[in-house]
Amino acid sequence: MQARIAGRAREFSLGKLIGILFSLVIVAAVAAGAGWFWLNSSFTADGPATEDGKPRVVMIERGSTTQVIATKLKEAGAIADDGQFRLALRMREMLGDKVVMKAGEYEIASGASMEAIVKELASGASLQYAVIVPEGLTSQMILSLLVEREWKATGGSASTYKLAGPVPAVPAEGVLLPGDYAVTRGDTIESVINRMIKAQQDLLAELWPNRQPGLPIKTPEEAVNLASIVENETGVPHERPQVASLFVNRLNKPMRLQSDPTIVYGITRGVPLGHGLRVSEIAARTEWNTYQIDGLPKTPICNPGKESIAAVLNPAQTNYYYFVADGSGGHAFAETLGEHNANVSKWREVEKQRGAKEPAGVGATPKP
Repeated sequence: MQARIAGRAREFSLGKLIGILFSLVIVAAVAAGAGWFWLNSSFTADGPATEDGKPRVVMIERGSTTQVIATKLKEAGAIADDGQFRLALRMREMLGDKVVMKAGEYEIASGASMEAIVKELASGASLQYAVIVPEGLTSQMILSLLVEREWKATGGSASTYKLAGPVPAVPAEGVLLPGDYAVTRGDTIESVINRMIKAQQDLLAELWPNRQPGLPIKTPEEAVNLASIVENETGVPHERPQVASLFVNRLNKPMRLQSDPTIVYGITRGVPLGHGLRVSEIAARTEWNTYQIDGLPKTPICNPGKESIAAVLNPAQTNYYYFVADGSGGHAFAETLGEHNANVSKWREVEKQRGAKEPAGVGATPKP
């Protein structure tokens, strides 16, 4: 009798224990579900807004841990609770949703949720800045531009960036390809210079094999040299093939190029004179003054753009040997000296009506 009572007591105790454990599991599951629901809701809810509604900029360094990233976001005001941010990421990782956040500079929208922030940092879409280098500048001018200018971010952001790093030596004249270059914070002056050099090398490798037959140009370097003259002589972009054709025709004849910008470069290395060319300056012999030397100048006189290089390698088919400013920014081209002299007379009349004085050297007649 006592044995049966003891057995029933043990059965009751075991059943009770199982019931208690089951209840605890249910309570834990409900609590975990509620906790996850709360955590996930917080993760997807709007975050702190900025006072002015403008985005925040956050820099994530290479090798940053989740804790470091969370701390930076909290310090920037992008999230309210860095611990909650880390816990939410950990919970998602446990559920198989692992996210790898990448180094870079990111613009975080005002009120962005933690979920939106994580997606932004995982995209690797670091804030970019547009470095814009115009055609026709000398290497010294380009280097000064890269050193001094603060570049604006793309996409309408108000952020700016000044290129980092030590100032490199001035590159050789004519080796840089002007254009637009996208950079990110941390990029250096030297890295942009190297990209410009490689961009020109790649362009020449593409264009040189497909150049027009019979050109009086023996090497890609000579093409850049002539293109630098075309760049500085061209007032309107669509004239590049015609201007290139004229100089190619002069080289083939042969005639001296007689380009005014080559005189200026020989005197100032490309810095504007501040006055019209004087007769004494035209007569001064330098290694660049194509009024006084045959063929191409010693080096390029600037860094020409893609279109000028392309125009030199595939110029228009013309018989032009002469040109003069037409008063509108472009040129009047001529095949014969008689046509050219008539164009010069028209140009002088235009300038007379404007009350301007003709600079020496403009409209000069090339001589064999």
